[in-house]
Amino acid sequence: MKKIKIYATGLFLILAGLLSSCIENNVPYPIIKLDITALEVEGETTGAVISTENRTVTVTLADTVNMKKVYIRKVEMTEGARSILRPDTTFDLTNPQTVILSLYQDYPWKIIAKQPIDRRFVVEGQIGEAIFYVNEKERRAIAYVSKEQDLSKIKIKELKLGPTGSTIHGYDGNATVMNFTGGQPQIVIVTYRDILEDWTLNVFETDAVKITSADGWVNVAWLYGEGLEGEDNGFEIREATSEEWQKVEASYMITTGGSFSARIPHLKASTAYVCRAYSGTSISTEKTFTTTAAIELPNASFDYWSMDGKVANPWEENSTPFWDTGNIGVTTASQSNSTPTDDTAAGSGKAARLESKNVIVKFAAGNLFTGKFIKVDGTNGILNFGQPFTGRPTKLKGYYKYTTAPITDLPAEGSQDYTRFQNYKGKPDTCAIYIALGDWTEPIEIRTRPTNRKLFDKNDEHIIAYAEMYSGTTVTEYKKFELNLDYRVTNRVPTYIVIVCSASKYGDYFVGGRGSTLHVDEFSLDYDY
Repeated sequence: MKKIKIYATGLFLILAGLLSSCIENNVPYPIIKLDITALEVEGETTGAVISTENRTVTVTLADTVNMKKVYIRKVEMTEGARSILRPDTTFDLTNPQTVILSLYQDYPWKIIAKQPIDRRFVVEGQIGEAIFYVNEKERRAIAYVSKEQDLSKIKIKELKLGPTGSTIHGYDGNATVMNFTGGQPQIVIVTYRDILEDWTLNVFETDAVKITSADGWVNVAWLYGEGLEGEDNGFEIREATSEEWQKVEASYMITTGGSFSARIPHLKASTAYVCRAYSGTSISTEKTFTTTAAIELPNASFDYWSMDGKVANPWEENSTPFWDTGNIGVTTASQSNSTPTDDTAAGSGKAARLESKNVIVKFAAGNLFTGKFIKVDGTNGILNFGQPFTGRPTKLKGYYKYTTAPITDLPAEGSQDYTRFQNYKGKPDTCAIYIALGDWTEPIEIRTRPTNRKLFDKNDEHIIAYAEMYSGTTVTEYKKFELNLDYRVTNRVPTYIVIVCSASKYGDYFVGGRGSTLHVDEFSLDYDY
């Protein structure tokens, strides 16, 4: 009996082990997307740019920072995540550094550091600005002078090739004269910290003045030219059908050394123009550009709405939608909170009334945007921001009024979002209106679920122009606003336009005040000053 008992006990333990093993292997781990939500490093010049979609963090550093020893001051990431990226550590960011965030799964993130260096190569009689080539194969600086210049006796007026505090060996200050005859280069050595760099200097001949680019918009054009530093540099312009040249006003000019540009307003739409640059008595070859036609926003007066059950849609029935709201998500448990109203700026038609409220278990900000609400994701939403658009307006105009309310709703206690916003409770809510033009290849997907959140990033590299307005003050009567678009480049053509209006600035995080209400009406785009 004793042997049988021992055998039974052993069999039981084996079966229990097998059963335990089966249970363990068949119970899936939860999938929790791990994100870096904040990163601060010593010597940064701007805040970190975080892309949860690409899992990258980009930091911009002052040129005094040693890229091999970047000190991490602060890191925030999804609760529970583990990583070697921690505060009070140093990282070598001379190249992008990959770090792993781990919990139930591993998520690789890339830390990228940029370190802009103000490089200067200025010679006597220079035309335009120097060009710098910095890559793994070469470090080269090129300056241009007129064809009348003696290349054998080029006086170096200014030379800075490395970061602040670096030393240039082979350069004796602004009295240095170098020989660049026949394309002959000069080599200098730059040292800083424990780094040594070989630099090649070139000086070549070029035309005394030239137009490098002419970008025609609708009623505005941007011209870029290069001429002799210290001369009277500028542009002349005429309609292609006219013989009369008009000098561009000095107030439209921006000059940096031998490079100069002009922003010329009040042009005719869809019209061909001819321009040329001048530098002293020298005149460049002519360049032609054509302005484009103005593109207006559909239903920008917000007069046209339709109903689909409880859902109020900001478009006329059987028409192509341009604007949308989060009403589909709200009406799963309540009535639309972004609706038409007879309370308008013009005294007729309709306006959009956007009210923030709690919908049973979650806060919902009143909102309106160009794009499409895709679907409900649990108690969250998935949206597409942006509508196809190729215009280059200079500003967004319209009317708004706003009733702010104390912030009542915060994310769930204990969450990372709660830690970020807990001090906002009781403070006045803030409304938001912003516009972006960009060259995206498709609409921007927006997700509000905290575990895979993806929100609009105004630092997105695809953005060509951007403007925003925030207000936490009650405005009882309609007030006109104008958002002047800040163009980051002038030679790229937009493919999409994003306009977003929200009664609660942090509605994407489900933070705001119940009863905060934003009215918007009579939007329009301006294409001139």
